[in-house]
Amino acid sequence: MPVKLLEELKNINPKNPGGWPWPVKLLANVAIFVAVIIGGFVFDWQEQWDKLSSVKQEEEKLKETFLTKKKQAINLDIIKKQLTETQQSFGALLKQLPNKSEMDALLTDINQAGLGRGLQFELFRPGPEKVTGVFAEQPISLKVTGSYDDLGKFASDISQLPRIVTLNDIVINPVAAQLSMEAMAKTYRYLDEEEIAAQKQAAKPGDAAKPVAGAKK
Repeated sequence: MPVKLLEELKNINPKNPGGWPWPVKLLANVAIFVAVIIGGFVFDWQEQWDKLSSVKQEEEKLKETFLTKKKQAINLDIIKKQLTETQQSFGALLKQLPNKSEMDALLTDINQAGLGRGLQFELFRPGPEKVTGVFAEQPISLKVTGSYDDLGKFASDISQLPRIVTLNDIVINPVAAQLSMEAMAKTYRYLDEEEIAAQKQAAKPGDAAKPVAGAKK
């Protein structure tokens, strides 16, 4: 059969397709159908395929963007929670800092803590404040004499004061039958609004160069 078909293909007249044998006609129709399919793919379907590929790529980008935004939203909630907890902790610590009007009472509390333990004060000298940011550090030079137990209880009483007070640079020396303790106590207070405003004003550049009102040039 294939040999006969080949012979028929050799003898066909391309100008007279109506006279072709039916196997040749069938083969020609199949060839035309395949050519139409291929042509449609090349000229039409290829464009649609490119559009589909582009849409899929855009879909993947949108998915990645969505996942990124979702992670950011989750992290934002965590950060907000941590910020709230930090603000609460900071507020609790801030309440342990006296203001300017309460500093004298705190100094009295430190002194009374030592006297209450039977210690003898040889030195109790508040030093100049050191301002850092919105806080002021108040150093107090101490020198007290007493027994080992009384010194230890005094240090414990200092740590349990409602305000923040620390003992630093502690030096203990024997004196007769007792002990002498030298230390630098430090407490802190927050600046009031007027002090903060004055500090900001002093920190502004060019203020020192402004001419005084009424001064002669």
